[in-house]
Amino acid sequence: MSEGRGPGAVVAIVGATGAVGIELIRCLEERAFPLAELRLFASARSAGKTLRFRGRELPVRELTEDSFEGVQLALFSAGSGTSKRFAPLAVRAGATVIDNSSAFRLDPQVPLVVPEINPETLRGHRGIIANPNCCAIISITPLWPIHRVNRIRRLQLATYQAASGAGAAAMEELRESTRAYLEGRTYEPRVLPHPYAFNLFSHNTRIDPATGYNDEETKVIQETRKIFGDGEIRVSATCVRVPVLRAHSMAITFECSQPITPARVRELLREAPGVKLVDDAERNYFPMPKDASGQDAILVGRIRNDISDPDGRSISLFVAGDQLLKGAALNAVQIAEALRTG
Repeated sequence: MSEGRGPGAVVAIVGATGAVGIELIRCLEERAFPLAELRLFASARSAGKTLRFRGRELPVRELTEDSFEGVQLALFSAGSGTSKRFAPLAVRAGATVIDNSSAFRLDPQVPLVVPEINPETLRGHRGIIANPNCCAIISITPLWPIHRVNRIRRLQLATYQAASGAGAAAMEELRESTRAYLEGRTYEPRVLPHPYAFNLFSHNTRIDPATGYNDEETKVIQETRKIFGDGEIRVSATCVRVPVLRAHSMAITFECSQPITPARVRELLREAPGVKLVDDAERNYFPMPKDASGQDAILVGRIRNDISDPDGRSISLFVAGDQLLKGAALNAVQIAEALRTG
């Protein structure tokens, strides 16, 4: 009997030793996802390690072209290059792939899924399902209940993105650079392009010379339109890396087709799946990364009228969500759960 056997599918995790891979393992265990076997894959340098799952130590194997024999579900979190090379091989071997990279997100043949928003698109998948960008998931999941009843015409957001979005190495760089700063030592960045301790900077992706938007901002814009199924929604984003270990935050202003009040927004969000209201003006207590870290729910607060809009159609709010969970691993596992029940 192979490691991790039980009722259900044979599941593979590609990129098992990365920050998201570790959370995928934890989510599968905590949510009691039914599987017959869990197989862990990573690069050659990680092969031979073991990771704990349901009380057992499972070996990490080197990812090869033959890794997917007998696999029914493959969860990928190893970068777009790995996904482009190996995801089609997994599909040909009979697996359904849920991919956390940007490789297939804008492919019109590939569903881009947030289960709280568009689970119906799973019915048309052809073997590969894309997990959206973390900022897209965290920012628009709370907006969907509003969009359904009062169409959002325009969305502007500024992100405050944690080190977790750049992986375990960036999280360690934040720890080490902060330690060096406090001890008066020089620290030369190795993972990110600028000093990270007590600093923030524009998201470290390529800037399009034609638009002035970086790749992260462009992803949020394009993916919002695809997930909402609304190619006309106007979206603008400014993405910034901040010295927070885990959980992304966003300041969001949206304009609806009809007038809307903060009270109506709170009413719509109070029972919305995947969302938790943290909106205590009396105590000045609103969503914070420290509270969102480790939580499945996206925290939403600071809900108020945008007073620059005289028509009363615009609302400003603030959200925080765990990038490694709802922004990545949890959303992928929720997609897998929807596939089982759908």
